[in-house]
Formats: sequence, structure tokens, C-alpha cells
Amino acid sequence: MQASTESSPVHSRRTSTTRNGPSVKWFMLFWVLMIGLSVYAVYSYTNHLKDQVLGQLSQQSQQQLNLLKADYEAKITVLSSDVQELQSTVQSFNELLTFTKDNASAKTDNSNKLYTQLSEVRKQLDTLKKEMDLLK
Repeated sequence: MQASTESSPVHSRRTSTTRNGPSVKWFMLFWVLMIGLSVYAVYSYTNHLKDQVLGQLSQQSQQQLNLLKADYEAKITVLSSDVQELQSTVQSFNELLTFTKDNASAKTDNSNKLYTQLSEVRKQLDTLKKEMDLLK
């Protein structure tokens, strides 16, 4: 009887370990799969958020560039019209100066006044040209 009683606890231990063996393996496999899926989900979500943020930043940058471009073009248009006005003024002063030189006598000081006015207009024209160069 001793042989039968001794074999019986060994047999019961083997059956309990064999019953627990596959369930532990499935349990571990389940958790490894869950952890793997969780890591993949976090990675995918992070990439999705990164793409969204980059898209929004790109859109905002494009809007700001469009605003700057419109502002720049408006300033260029205003400065171009100012330069054209000054050029026409300089041209008319040149014509007056030429006419005055032709008709001036030694007693009149009108040519000096015209030269002074012409130099002031040229200074303004140079200032506007510098501003246009800075905007370019």
C-alpha cells in the first residue's frame, strides 16, 4: 500500500502542474500580446498627433507668409507711386531750371532757389529709394 500511496501524490502533482502549465503559458501570451498592442497603439497615436501638429503649424505659417507678402506688396506699391511722383517733380524742376538758366540775368537769384529745391527733392527721392531697397 505504501507504493500506491506514494505514487498517488506524485501523480496528483504532475496533473496539477500540467493543468497549470498551459494556462500560465496562455496567460503570459495574453499579457505579452496586450503589452505589444498597447505599445503599437501609443506609437500610432503619437505619430498621428505629430502629423496633426505639423499640419497645423504649416497652415499657420502659410497664412502668416501670405499676410506678410500682401503687406510687402502694398508698401511697394505705395513707395513706387511716391517715387514716380518725385521723379515727375524732379523732371519739372529740371525743366524750370533749364528755362530759368536760359532767361536769368546776373542780378536774379532764382536759379539758386531752384537748385535748393531740386536738391531737397533729390534727397527725398534717395530716401525713398533706400526704403524700397530695404523692402526688397
